[in-house]
Amino acid sequence: MARGKGGRVAMAVYKRGRVWWYKFTWNGEAIRESTKQTNKRVAEQIEAAHRTSLAKGEVGIRDRKAAATVRQFADRDFLPFCRSNFVAKVKTLSYYENGTARLLEYFAVADESLDTITSEKIAGYARRRQDAGMKVATVNRELQVLRRMFALAMEWGKVERVLPRVRMIPGEAHRDRIVSVTDEKKYLDAAQAVGTAALEAYQEALVGIRASLRGETPIKPRDPFMLRDVATVLLDCGVRPEECFRLRWENYQNGVIEITHGKTDNARRRIPLSQRAQSMLEMRRGHVEGPWIFPAPTKSGHIEPSSLQRKHAQACTLATVEHFPLYTFRHTCLTRWAPYMDPWTLAYLAGHRDMSITKRYVHPQEYSTRAAMEKARLALSGHSSGHTPILNIESQIANLPLSS
Repeated sequence: MARGKGGRVAMAVYKRGRVWWYKFTWNGEAIRESTKQTNKRVAEQIEAAHRTSLAKGEVGIRDRKAAATVRQFADRDFLPFCRSNFVAKVKTLSYYENGTARLLEYFAVADESLDTITSEKIAGYARRRQDAGMKVATVNRELQVLRRMFALAMEWGKVERVLPRVRMIPGEAHRDRIVSVTDEKKYLDAAQAVGTAALEAYQEALVGIRASLRGETPIKPRDPFMLRDVATVLLDCGVRPEECFRLRWENYQNGVIEITHGKTDNARRRIPLSQRAQSMLEMRRGHVEGPWIFPAPTKSGHIEPSSLQRKHAQACTLATVEHFPLYTFRHTCLTRWAPYMDPWTLAYLAGHRDMSITKRYVHPQEYSTRAAMEKARLALSGHSSGHTPILNIESQIANLPLSS
C-alpha cells in the first residue's frame, strides 16, 4: 500500500468513462471495483471505507454481484441504447444490430457473463468467423461492436471489474485500388454504351410484335445514363456513393455542390465541381423531374446501392476491367487530389473526421519534400519566394453563394 506525506494512504481511484473506479491489493489479491460515482471525492471515500472494513476484519473479500451475460446485456441495454441514439442514422444502427447478431450466434461469448469473458474466448470467436470465410475487415467490424459493448457496460456500472481489451486482427485490407485514366475512359464509354443499348432496345420494342400486334406497350428506360452520371460525380468530386445518391437540386448551385449530412460529423462540406461534372448536371437538370438529382422508384425516392448493381457489372464486363465497388471511384479521386493539396484541405473535401484516414491518400514524393524544405528555409531566412500564397480551399469556397 503506497503512502504519501505524513503516512497517509495514497488514493488509487481512476476514471473509466464518466465513472470512478478504485484498485488496490489486499493480502496479495487485487481488489478492483466500480464506485458507480461520477464525483472523485465520493469515490475516494468509498475506497477508503472498503480499506477500513478489510483492515478491521469486518468484511472479507466481497463476493462480486453476478453480471449479466453478453446476450442479456445486448437485449436489455445495448440494443435499446443503439436504437434510441441512432434512429436517424440507419446505416449506423444496422451496423450495430448486425454486429450484435453475429456475436450472439457464438454461444461461448453470448452466454458467458460479462465479467468472466476472457481474451481467449474473444480470440476463439474471431477464429471461428475467419474459418467461416469472413474477411479480416468483416471480423474487425464485429469486434468493434463487442468493444463498444464492453465500454458501455463498464461506464454504466454493469460489471465490477475491468473487461478485457478487444484487439483487432492485423492484416486488414484497405481500399488501395485506384482506377487508371485508361480504365476510367473505358468504363465511362461502357456506361454510355449500356445506356445507349437500353434506348435502342426500347426503340426496337416499339415496332416489335408485342407492341404492334399484341398491343403491349414497352417500358421506357427511366434514366438510361444514370450510371455514367453517377460515376462522373464520384470521380470528379470524391464524395461517398451514398452522399451522391442523396443529392438534391437545392444542393447544387453556381458550380458547387453542398453535402449537408453523411457518415461522419465532418461530412458537411462544399465541393467545387469540375467542368465535366458541372456540364453533366446541367444536362440532367433539363430532363430530371422532382427534388432529387438521381431519382428512382424506391422508398427513399432516390437511387440506392442496389439500383446500379446490374448496370455497373455490365459496364465492367464491357470495358474489360476487373470488377470493383463504386466506392473505388471516391478513392481514385482523393488519391489524385492528394499530391496537389495539403492534408487538411484534402480531409475537408473528403469529409474525414480522423486525419489518420486522410493520411492513407498522402504519399509525399522526394521532389515535393525537397520543395517544402526549401520553402521553409526561405521563410525562416526572411526571404520571399515571390509566389503568392495558396489559400485553403475551404476558405476560398466559403464565400461562394449557395442557398441552404
